[in-house]
Amino acid sequence: MLYLDGIIYNLQSYGGISVYYNQIIKAIKATNIEYTILNYENTGCQFISEDVRQPGRYINLYPRFLERYRAVDIPENSLLHSSYYRFSKGKKNKNITTVHDFTYEKYMSGLRKYVHCHQKYNAIKNSDKIICISENTANDLLRYCPVPESKIEIIHNGVSDNFYELKNVNYNDDDNFMLFIGSRKAYKNFQLAVEAINKLEGFKLYIVGGGPLGKAEKFLLDKYIPYRYIHYPYLTEQELNLKFNQAHSLIYPSSYEGFGIPLLEAMRAGCPFIAYNHSSIPEVAGDAGYLMDELSISNLIDGISFINRNRNQIIKKGLSQAQRFSWKKCTDKTIDIYKKLL
Repeated sequence: MLYLDGIIYNLQSYGGISVYYNQIIKAIKATNIEYTILNYENTGCQFISEDVRQPGRYINLYPRFLERYRAVDIPENSLLHSSYYRFSKGKKNKNITTVHDFTYEKYMSGLRKYVHCHQKYNAIKNSDKIICISENTANDLLRYCPVPESKIEIIHNGVSDNFYELKNVNYNDDDNFMLFIGSRKAYKNFQLAVEAINKLEGFKLYIVGGGPLGKAEKFLLDKYIPYRYIHYPYLTEQELNLKFNQAHSLIYPSSYEGFGIPLLEAMRAGCPFIAYNHSSIPEVAGDAGYLMDELSISNLIDGISFINRNRNQIIKKGLSQAQRFSWKKCTDKTIDIYKKLL
């Protein structure tokens, strides 16, 4: 029996890991593999459709004290794929862990880093297979938590079909805006994007997600680009796809990514991007956008000029590059691992 541990829905209402796990659950339903989803009360998760709320498919559990850090109790001779760094201690059980990134190792410190890394490394060391979402993440794994390479499987993330080129909707240079999507933590280099927009007369910055703007962020925006920015706390995939189709480009100057799904979404929607040639970014981007070898305002502005000169070619390359990734490819390879271990 395969057990899918839904602890991630107890930790986040929406995010990259929950999107990944949603796709696996959708795919497993179409197979003949016997599976059970472990869900925890008070998560408020909306991902499980009624057709899997049936005996043997869905178990609703009351979370124990510090549930997220505890081993998962499942019957002997079972396979567990946890959604967030947990494992089963059963001697006859097998475990799969998906490793998404190493941001805690690179950018955190103190107790939070220690607790996270202790839990992550325990899960990795007790796993029969470790799925890494990029080659870069696999290399980081071997650096921070060495394991036999034979245990590692590289399976890239996919991208939603809700991102695509819209007919009769195109970038209009009368409405010049660039997109900044997701977290604005220090390593995402949000300030660099704002200061670059400041140098570009006529450009606006549309900020999507990443939580409410903090006081320091509002001060930064009002100092450099007053009345030239809009913050969208949340956009549906359909709404974001429209923005991609209308935007001049996506600014993605992150210093580190385990994968970089917004790049894929942009490419599928025909939106050029400017990103940093580092971590997993070149692996996902290929030669389909403008990659900065160094993070600087001048390089970002050079990227805008490059896009202006080569827009149609960049879009064509992006559409082609995006075809290399899909959730079907991701879930098919994941299900193959399930079948080998069951």
